[in-house]
Formats: sequence, structure tokens, C-alpha cells
Amino acid sequence: MKKLNYLFTSILFFAFAIAQAQATSKTQTPPLVDPLTNCAIRYYYYPNLEAYYDTKKNIYIFNQKGQWIAAQEIPAGYRGYSLYNKVSVFITDYDDENPTQFISQHKKKYPYMHKGRPTLATASIGD
Repeated sequence: MKKLNYLFTSILFFAFAIAQAQATSKTQTPPLVDPLTNCAIRYYYYPNLEAYYDTKKNIYIFNQKGQWIAAQEIPAGYRGYSLYNKVSVFITDYDDENPTQFISQHKKKYPYMHKGRPTLATASIGD
């Protein structure tokens, strides 16, 4: 009987611990903010794709046949590149709804080179 009580108490304890861990993991952390521009770091720019990732909405923004598309995933084989080659840029001075208006500036400032390109850390439109 003692073993059964011990087992029951252990199960309740672990169930409570798991519930607490799940509740803690669902709380949102405040967005990172660039101290110079006071903008939330919301977008990644992928020079190899000429596309953006919106961390607030968890969507990719990419150009397809002349139209900017927002989707949960980049289509397979999009522009022949991979998201996982670790070439991305944080956009540090824009946190509004339309980063695509700066695509020509980002393409000039962060051109994609196939080999030997270092991973970029930050981007600033005014540079």
C-alpha cells in the first residue's frame, strides 16, 4: 500500500511539474530591440533568396512572379537556394509592416556571393 501511495504521489508531482514547464514555455519573451535605432529586431533578410522572415508573424516574405507573397514556408527549390546555409541579416532599423520597400537597398548592401561569404550580423537601411 505504501508503494502505491508513493507511486500516486510521484505521478501527481511529475504531472504538476510538467504543467508548470509547459505554462512557462508558452510565455512570450519581449522582442529584442536595437539600442541605436530603438526598433524591435523583427526581420531577417536572406541575401541568397532576396527574401525576408518576419519573426513577429512567423512568415516568410518572398517575390514570386513579380508579386510579394507571405507564407509559412519558402517553396521547395525557390531560387535554387537553401535557407540553411546560414547567410542571413538582421534588419535593425525597421520594424513596421513592409520591409520589401527596401529590397533594392538590401540587395546592393548585402549581395549574395556563392562561396566565401561571411555570415552577416546586422543591417541598417541608413548605412
